[in-house]
Amino acid sequence: MNAKFFSAKNLLFLLEFALIALLISVWFSSETLRQSKNLWALFLYNFPSQFLISFVPHEPVLLYFSKFYNPITVTAVCLAGTVIIEFFNYQTVKFVFDFKNFEKVRYTGFVKKVIDIFNRTPFLALCIAGIAPIPFYPFRFLVALANYPLMKYLLTIFLSRIPRFFLLAWLGHTFKVPDYFLLLFFSALVLISALPLAKTIYNRKKKLKLAVSKMPI
Repeated sequence: MNAKFFSAKNLLFLLEFALIALLISVWFSSETLRQSKNLWALFLYNFPSQFLISFVPHEPVLLYFSKFYNPITVTAVCLAGTVIIEFFNYQTVKFVFDFKNFEKVRYTGFVKKVIDIFNRTPFLALCIAGIAPIPFYPFRFLVALANYPLMKYLLTIFLSRIPRFFLLAWLGHTFKVPDYFLLLFFSALVLISALPLAKTIYNRKKKLKLAVSKMPI
């Protein structure tokens, strides 16, 4: 194996990735933890719900915990977990795009245009994306492609997530949303998140089936 693979940078990344994998595994393997009302459960849930492209939403869980804790406490716990996981997200995506095979992606026509648009007002774009109820994962890749500084990225995460988390926590604490509604909300968000992937898989299978049907026997 190439000695460069064992550089300090690569080993640090592998350790970071192993830590995230461990935390996600702990969450999914522990039924007790998933059913706990302890704030540590809320903190750990940030890792599976916000690591790169996730299909498990954080909003219903935040609303659930808000029934038992005040909005400031819930916001602080979610914010701490989010800043940490976004640090790992940034490092992971940056690590991948630093490889030569991926480096050229920055200079393809469409991606270059998106990066140019983003670079006009990156701070504002990230703040809006952090507050708005839209998928955030494209921006995790965009900041790496645009070489946006890590500390500025984490600052925008911190500033934009405070109002978003606090509003959700306040709603959950004030209205005590019933568990059955939260379950339906959770399921709906998972379905919405999975639809693009399901559509992509379906289209690929359809193209493959069409290609096979046109092959000479």
